[in-house]
Amino acid sequence: MNIENLLTSKIAWILGAFLLLFVLERLFPVARWKGGWQRVAKNISVAGFNAALSPFVVIPITAFAANYALGWRPVAWSGSLGFVADLLILDCWIYFWHRINHVFPFLWRFHEVHHLDESLDSSSALRFHFGEVFLSAVVRATVIFLLDMPLSSVIVFEVLVTLAALFQHSNLALPPRFEKLLSYVIVTPSIHWVHHHALRRDTDSNYANILSIWDRIFGTASMTKRNSDMKIGVEGRRDQDLVPLILRPFKSEPDAP
Repeated sequence: MNIENLLTSKIAWILGAFLLLFVLERLFPVARWKGGWQRVAKNISVAGFNAALSPFVVIPITAFAANYALGWRPVAWSGSLGFVADLLILDCWIYFWHRINHVFPFLWRFHEVHHLDESLDSSSALRFHFGEVFLSAVVRATVIFLLDMPLSSVIVFEVLVTLAALFQHSNLALPPRFEKLLSYVIVTPSIHWVHHHALRRDTDSNYANILSIWDRIFGTASMTKRNSDMKIGVEGRRDQDLVPLILRPFKSEPDAP
């Protein structure tokens, strides 16, 4: 499949998954809703702005890194095995990138926009400040360049990580036993909601994005169990309207991580 077809398929998969989860989580919610449609509209507006910028910023940065990579990739690191290795490396990279965003105040300024959401559903998975999206693309481009990753691997990973984010942020009630089994392999809502708990020690845990194993390997898994009354957001802070939210990272006074 060529790159154009991959990009088209990426959009179709993400839109389809979002619409499916958006409907299902309203039919079978695990927690009561907060913020109403105004919150959802705000999240989708942030996502729409990022989508509009992506063809001019994220895609060119990623394509440049893939096209001008170092070119040292050995034959053994190709085909299906190389593709799987690329996905594992990118998933491990995004674990550390996510974790770093919680450590350094400059990066937290942008990432906090995602965490300020005081309720969670599939729209929360799309709420990332364009500054964070840009910085993430630049740092990931370095990984792509150094490891000589093909653009096809990166696009497939983007689809998988977005589908995972939609699922783990969703307010969809799952059978407890089924979700527990899933959690041994992938990040489920019961895991990721704890990451959005408005308690700093939980916010600074459960950083994994697709595979849940990274938090267990690197000792960042939280022992807190999700409950339907868990307060979502950032400890000591409140969510804001769209324009103040977008401008928030550029305030003169820093927000400590």
